[in-house]
Amino acid sequence: MPITIYNSISREKEVFKPLVENEVKMYVCGPTVYNYIHIGNARPAIVFDTVRRYFEYKGYTVDYVLNFTDVDDKIIAAANETGEKVQDVTNRFIDAYLQDVKALGVKEATYHPRVTETMDEIIDFVKGLVDKDYAYEVDGDVYFKPRAFEGYGKLSAQSIDELRSGARIRVGENKEDPLDFALWKKAKEGEIAWDSPWGKGRPGWHIECSAMAKKFLGETIDIHAGGQDLTFPHHENEIAQSEALNETTFANYWMHNGYMNIDNEKMSKSLGNFILTKDLIAQYDPMMLRFFMLSVHYRNPINFTQELIESAANSFERIKTAYTNVAHRRETSADLGSDETEWFEKLTAHEAAFESAMDDDFNTANAITVLFDIARDANVYLEQNQTNTAVLDAYLTIFDNLLAVLGIELTEAELLDDEIDALIEERNEARKEKNFARADEIRDLLKEKSIILEDTAQGVRWRRA
Repeated sequence: MPITIYNSISREKEVFKPLVENEVKMYVCGPTVYNYIHIGNARPAIVFDTVRRYFEYKGYTVDYVLNFTDVDDKIIAAANETGEKVQDVTNRFIDAYLQDVKALGVKEATYHPRVTETMDEIIDFVKGLVDKDYAYEVDGDVYFKPRAFEGYGKLSAQSIDELRSGARIRVGENKEDPLDFALWKKAKEGEIAWDSPWGKGRPGWHIECSAMAKKFLGETIDIHAGGQDLTFPHHENEIAQSEALNETTFANYWMHNGYMNIDNEKMSKSLGNFILTKDLIAQYDPMMLRFFMLSVHYRNPINFTQELIESAANSFERIKTAYTNVAHRRETSADLGSDETEWFEKLTAHEAAFESAMDDDFNTANAITVLFDIARDANVYLEQNQTNTAVLDAYLTIFDNLLAVLGIELTEAELLDDEIDALIEERNEARKEKNFARADEIRDLLKEKSIILEDTAQGVRWRRA
């Protein structure tokens, strides 16, 4: 069966046809790194990592790009608040992001570009749009003209007049039309800035992804993905500026994951109901959290409640228990060599059902249902007195292969030495900042991993119990 994807721009499922046979060029919008990520940020990281994994399972080579926005108003504000350099703030939170998503089973991207490392390409991109009269400069700021781009609004399914009715010109902006958006911002006094044909400044938000996608993947890519909240204006603006400059389709498929709700309310910093990923990882098995995230189809909203997390934990445990029981029987039983054709046929059917679910717009919820079916049949098989080690091996193999597609490991990985050192350093910083709650969380996490901390005159040392 071919893989079908719900394409946000056509608003229907389409058969995936790559630009190059057996290759996928995929760009995912990453975080703005001024703070620790919340679980809303973790969802696209998990979802699109799973999409990538399934393509690889099907034999594709995936060039996977996830960017870091490392210069932005919020980052500058965070640096000013702490008295740090912008780069120090962004390096700290990029490291924290990578640590969080690694714990959640997310693979390293093929490329992790940063805005500050792509400045030449961004400036060239903006200059090209000015030269083509899609953009204009006013007193050091450069703005894109959506009205000059035919088809603006096609991703968000809005007409340009509808969009204009809700647009406003803010104080200090000199743009010609309320819809125009910034490609380049004139630097304010004391801000981090780069030289450009329009004076010192820095990029607007939207231009960075267009430039980075072009640099690492080319003018046309297979898949562009991100959270539903990015559809407008971010992704709409990316399409306009990329297709205006390159005169070709920017992305053939657009994928957007649904919103994250907390206790049936949309998660929002303004409501104060967001949850940091690092805090959840300290409290729960990160593999269970990934399982929970994938138990709902990626395009649907997902509701985070204590009851649903506990239910997910129980469900996850059922699969872990079945796997553990099969592994134990395999280690302790002799091969009685009975005819088990029926069980091999069941396993083949389960594998086909799993692939059918994933081929249908990466329906991980239905794929997980197949895992429960495998666990149920495994338990039934183990109740028999006759045992064929080839069947047990086949059950372990199908569990391993299909769980790997979902990015789930059932055995807890031991913390590496450098990970322990990083956690201890974070704990030290938390104690200096009098963030004793975080310091205690790290101590408890290390204790669970059988890491013993010892305070000495030379500082904190650790050893494995």
